[in-house]
Amino acid sequence: PAALHCLGQYYGELARRFARGFDVSLSCDPEAADMMPPRGVFLVAVAEDMPIGCAGLKGRPDGTSAEVKRVWVAPSARGLGLARRMMDRIEDCARAQGRARLLLDTNSALREAVALYRRLGWTAIARFNDDPYPDLFFEKRL
Repeated sequence: PAALHCLGQYYGELARRFARGFDVSLSCDPEAADMMPPRGVFLVAVAEDMPIGCAGLKGRPDGTSAEVKRVWVAPSARGLGLARRMMDRIEDCARAQGRARLLLDTNSALREAVALYRRLGWTAIARFNDDPYPDLFFEKRL
């Protein structure tokens, strides 16, 4: 329930922030099993029994790479370094799974996320999927 709450909030924010809105059914939405051990992980941050953030790691079939998915922090928790801590934890989980390369996609309307990824050492790369919403693509070697 906490993960679903975070995802619902995340999708609602995307719908408000994207010029053309957001419809999850048009997105390359990962299967839940792809973000559960041993293939991946899905983190939920909780404060005072309220879910305030999430981040997923979706394992890729090659076994050496994974995608970071659905990074979101509640507006009330922004500015506290939570997204950075979740990204650090995602990297730790990826290393523990033997992943050597992480990928992520995002939309330039999410300026704070783009700035965070760049600060954390992510490098811009060419498009790697056909999802209609992202316009920026990054990788990080572990």
